[in-house]
Amino acid sequence: MNLSHKAKQIIMLIENAGYEAFVVGGCVRDFIMQRPCDDIDITTSARPDELERILFENGIKYIETGLKHGTVTAVVDGDFFEITTYRTDGTYADSRHPDNVEFVTDIAEDLSRRDFTVNAMAYNDTSGMVDIFNGEEDIRRRLIRAVGNPDKRFKEDALRIMRALRFASVLSFDIEPRTKKAIYDNKELLRNVSAERIYSELSKLLMGNHVFHVLSEYKEIIGVIIPELKAVFDISQNTKWHIYDVWLHTCKAVEQSPEDLPLRLTMLLHDIGKAYSKTTDDNGVDHFKGHQKISAVYADKVLKRLKVSNDTYNRVMRVVPIHDMHIGTEKNRIKKWLFEIGESTLRDLIEVKRADKLAQNPEMTVNELENLNITQTILDEIIEEGEAFSLRDLAVHGNDLKALGYNGKRIGEMLSFLLQKVMDNELENDKDALLSYLKSLNK
Repeated sequence: MNLSHKAKQIIMLIENAGYEAFVVGGCVRDFIMQRPCDDIDITTSARPDELERILFENGIKYIETGLKHGTVTAVVDGDFFEITTYRTDGTYADSRHPDNVEFVTDIAEDLSRRDFTVNAMAYNDTSGMVDIFNGEEDIRRRLIRAVGNPDKRFKEDALRIMRALRFASVLSFDIEPRTKKAIYDNKELLRNVSAERIYSELSKLLMGNHVFHVLSEYKEIIGVIIPELKAVFDISQNTKWHIYDVWLHTCKAVEQSPEDLPLRLTMLLHDIGKAYSKTTDDNGVDHFKGHQKISAVYADKVLKRLKVSNDTYNRVMRVVPIHDMHIGTEKNRIKKWLFEIGESTLRDLIEVKRADKLAQNPEMTVNELENLNITQTILDEIIEEGEAFSLRDLAVHGNDLKALGYNGKRIGEMLSFLLQKVMDNELENDKDALLSYLKSLNK
């Protein structure tokens, strides 16, 4: 394992002081999988006060980020290395944090408290790989397996349930049977975990390449953290446009959307309203009239509860209520869309509609998908050519109209009128031409 020079430096300094130190956890897993690793965590037999002395004596700055749990963060030339003393954890009364920890001197004891075998490996250049739970073998078999007793692991820390799903999605692994059973047995403990931590894991889960498999197979877990989605788990869609029920369509739509978190959240929430709008006609065909607006009501509740960022909230909520609306392939119509919702939201809408179509009946969506490609091409041309689609694009502005005698609301009305003429190609977006036209109207 090729450690960075800075990580080697820290480990060497600790070893020279008579203690052990290893890189541990995710960075070891990622190295074995030949994946990039941004965060390097280090574990050591040195207690926090001993570690701080070593760092101080060697001129390395540090931050006391978690002394209660034995964690000090070393800062080397702007890079941060979290260093934690070997420990065992006490009881977990809140199913999230250990009530107390006990520092130990054996790396094996420290590894035995960790969540999954693929994260319970350690390495340094002196001892090589320490893999007492066969994490490397589980990586080869592409399995997520709890360390030791899975039921105990999840009762200790319920967030590990979401971490298991996240790793399965991101690494494209399966969850081994005993660990899977313990996940289902302990799923209600997720109610004890804060919304922020749930959202952090859900965000990463949604971005994984294995997201369809995880969402579809573990819907009962998703139903605990987002109970609003439970309503669509068993809603059929008897219509020529669909080959999946609502939940499987949702899972497929998430998978088909770009790896952009607001878009994947949009697809996760876009059809909640179908559970409350479904009707079936005399021919047995299902309809979901108005489901977009209903979905937006529930999406609002979910996003606020998860405490997503304002930008994410706005992007999702701008598109969910309109995700089924027709955009069209005519330039004038696309310009009107640009005027109404702006470029960034229109691009989001195109991606959402594309993902939605890719999760429907492929025999029915070929033309619509091609039309979306045409729409996007025309949109790109409008932007590249600098064509007017908003008031700020007009060659005339409020002061120009004031000079002609317009005032108050009339200025805005006439600017909008001129913009419409320009978008319809009835007038050239040229200052002289527009002012001349207004003067002719006044006459």
